[in-house]
Amino acid sequence: MVEPAAGGAPRGAETGLAEHPDRVLAVLLAAGVVFALSQTLVLPALPTLAATYGASQAATSWVLTGFLLSASVATPVVGKLGDTLGKGRVLTAVLLVFALGGVVNALAPTIEVLIAGRVLQGVAGGVFPLAFGVVRDSFPRARVPGAISLISAVFGVGAGIGLPLSGVLVDQLDVSWLFWLSLVAVPAALAARRWVPPSPPQARQSVDWTGALLLAAGLAALLLGVTQASSLGWGSPANVGLLAGGALVLVVWALVERRVAEPLIRLDVLTQRTVAATNLTGFVIGLSMFAGFLLIPTLAQAPADTGYGLGTSATVAGLILLPSAIGQLAVGPVAGRLGVATGFRTTLVLGAGLATAAFTLMALAHSAAWHLMLGGFLLGAGIAFAFGSMANLVVDAVRQEEVGVATGINTVVRTVGGAFGSAIATTVVAASASGGGPPTDAGFTTAFVLSAAAALAAVGTALLVPRTTRAQRG
Repeated sequence: MVEPAAGGAPRGAETGLAEHPDRVLAVLLAAGVVFALSQTLVLPALPTLAATYGASQAATSWVLTGFLLSASVATPVVGKLGDTLGKGRVLTAVLLVFALGGVVNALAPTIEVLIAGRVLQGVAGGVFPLAFGVVRDSFPRARVPGAISLISAVFGVGAGIGLPLSGVLVDQLDVSWLFWLSLVAVPAALAARRWVPPSPPQARQSVDWTGALLLAAGLAALLLGVTQASSLGWGSPANVGLLAGGALVLVVWALVERRVAEPLIRLDVLTQRTVAATNLTGFVIGLSMFAGFLLIPTLAQAPADTGYGLGTSATVAGLILLPSAIGQLAVGPVAGRLGVATGFRTTLVLGAGLATAAFTLMALAHSAAWHLMLGGFLLGAGIAFAFGSMANLVVDAVRQEEVGVATGINTVVRTVGGAFGSAIATTVVAASASGGGPPTDAGFTTAFVLSAAAALAAVGTALLVPRTTRAQRG
């Protein structure tokens, strides 16, 4: 029987639900790594995939775009299903669907089937809100901040590791192994089924599928506009139509949600100051993070005769990003403890400040590998502080039954910000090229400066978060 803990919230671990919280945390971290790896694992391999399937660059880009679209749409829906059907049960199902998508990808005979498999895998975008909800439900209260910070760090760590790992797999094996790797989700799913405790009992709610479809359409149009901007042109009628149309659909979605008895997302939750300011910061941090993940390996692989490139292989370029992952792993556990001691608003500001310092350093100096590695380490540390802080701020600011959807939306805005960041960085660098030649050093410098400005803006939005939050645990 679940008893409410102090403050009225059922605390699973305090009543014996999570008998082995360390095992549960290991399962959640494994699930997080599975999804985070899949975000960037295909990036260095896109040219190889295009050659393997005889597909155009535009068609092959859908291997990434389709995944981002699916993840953005699925994240709040999966979070809601976890809140209503049980987070452990839904987490198990999501991981199995992800593994199935990996099999489809590995065996795909055409680029169209490969894209379909990637769309299927995007369902795993709901892993992070489900994991945050499990921690909130069933961990001892003292362990919640640290666990959430560690899981949040995995989001960036997995993305960073995916880049160098991709080069190794493609160089040493073949592209199918990028997707056979997804089968690690199967033991993670079985472990989730065995170790993740049941969610606290609550009234069964219906899922607002109309709201979900409208949200899906709006996000899809926005992400398509952003990810295809380099080929369509930012100011082209098609691209402007996608961006404006997506914004309009999201306005309609907000109007519909206000009238639904059980909305997918309660707008009063999103508009409260803590959640709104945290989501805004998440968007800007996501923008700068993915810009960095794109710029660093691209600069490293640029030919040395350009005057700025390091002329490395794809594998070595990915390895230059490893300090970013190390920074996140080192800071993740510390971020939770420091956040408890000083307040997560403070650590959010610190994270954005470190990201600003990282991009400022790389704007001033990027002619040697150690410049990029030091910048990457600072960026990774900043990401760990920022992601852990955002998740804790959102979890503490909403009611227990809203954790899945609220943290899901925070994940979505980071993903959308990342799409903007990579698209803007690509556009800025490409625009510096002339006459069919390679991009110039000035193009990379400008992209780093813009990323530093975005991170600095995140410092400002983080300061909008109230100094203290009052958790609504009823």
